[in-house]
Amino acid sequence: MTALRKNLFVTGRPGIGKTTLIERVLDTLDIDAGGFYTRELLDGGRRVGFSIVGLHGDSGVLAHVDHEGSFRVGKYGVNCEDLERVGVRAIDEAIERSRLIVMDEVGRMELCSEAFQDAVRRALDSRVPVLGTLQERHNDFLNAIRGRADVEVMRVTASNRGCMVPVLRDRVMELLSR
Repeated sequence: MTALRKNLFVTGRPGIGKTTLIERVLDTLDIDAGGFYTRELLDGGRRVGFSIVGLHGDSGVLAHVDHEGSFRVGKYGVNCEDLERVGVRAIDEAIERSRLIVMDEVGRMELCSEAFQDAVRRALDSRVPVLGTLQERHNDFLNAIRGRADVEVMRVTASNRGCMVPVLRDRVMELLSR
């Protein structure tokens, strides 16, 4: 019998609703989850960057058009300091204290930080299940996550996103009951 994969990621094109899906799944569960979300930063309705928000309160700027950092993704300068201060700490605290680790999103911006990548690996290797979003693009780090035997990746599309909440909720409940 094949071992149940304990790390569950959703992927799909930008704007398809991956973060909303994760939020809705968490709303249906009565559990202590830890980890982080990313959010768009808007200025007058125009996206100017992304914030990173820990589930237990910390937040910072993940990337911004005006950030002068040396690591860039498109027009955004990535703020590796806030990624590590908020993201790494949120992951490590979730490994120690939570029943579920949330990582939204793991993508190209995170490539600027070896410490963040190490934290993601620690989470995946831990006994705590992971629920996250994985950028659809390919690079060595993301492909290594996809290729792990303990990782399941579900693709969200416009045609299936409406029925994904109960599917993911049931899958997470299965993981938590082990």
